[in-house]
Amino acid sequence: MNLSDILKSWPLYLLPHHFISRLVFRLTRVQCPRVVPTAIRLFSKIFKVNLEEAVNPDPASYPTFNAFFTRPLKPALRPLAAGNSVLVSPVDGRISQMGKIEEGRIFQAKGHEYSALELLGGDENRAAPFMNGQFMTIYLSPRDYHRIHMPLTATLTEQVYVPGRLFSVAGHTARTIPRLFARNERVVAMFDTDFGKLAMVLVGAINVAAIETVWDGLVTPPQGWGVKRQTFPDVSLAKGEEMGRFNMGSTVILLLEQGQIPWDKALGADVAVQLGQAFADLQA
Repeated sequence: MNLSDILKSWPLYLLPHHFISRLVFRLTRVQCPRVVPTAIRLFSKIFKVNLEEAVNPDPASYPTFNAFFTRPLKPALRPLAAGNSVLVSPVDGRISQMGKIEEGRIFQAKGHEYSALELLGGDENRAAPFMNGQFMTIYLSPRDYHRIHMPLTATLTEQVYVPGRLFSVAGHTARTIPRLFARNERVVAMFDTDFGKLAMVLVGAINVAAIETVWDGLVTPPQGWGVKRQTFPDVSLAKGEEMGRFNMGSTVILLLEQGQIPWDKALGADVAVQLGQAFADLQA
């Protein structure tokens, strides 16, 4: 932890996280043909967004800023690594951390860790399969593609909304704010796969105005408060199929039941990854 990280992170405690994020929710859905294309061009210039990767690269074609932010990509640009047992990246982003879950503890950054139990909403049965499993945390920057896809073919067993703060999830906050990912608002999707249990945790952050899943639509902002568990019968998704999206950028955390995973040797903290990229062969 350094002084620069502290100065950038600690003022976040004072901000009205939800008010700001809900305001962003409304603003990014405003339809204004005179303003939206200009905002998209400016945003793309500042964050170096490659509009040519989008199915529709014309800023004037998007009715709202959110429609641009959740834009689909040309499928041929993100080929899916073949093989039923091959775990692939669910997103475009950058790996924050990855590795072994040690007795239910997940590494966040030097000097910081949190528990799988609190991350998954405090249910011991839900967390039990991952006590000595593996995890990967992937950060999505504002420039990235913000739809989330399945890393394996899987069947949904439950969805859990967990309320919380909306701290930024950038590197300086991960290095500074204790238990960051277990404190922020999040949506937990639990799956059964041929290779054990899989949890996909979609973590909210300041300006992340909404999180969606394909089986439930808009999950955040929530109606009411408190942990909310839901089941959706007969939801099975193929590897590579879209499972949700962020309306502004954030973080996805994968938890896997397997304790030993032959991760690709090129993977590690601060490594950029793309949707469909092979992470590991779970049968190797």
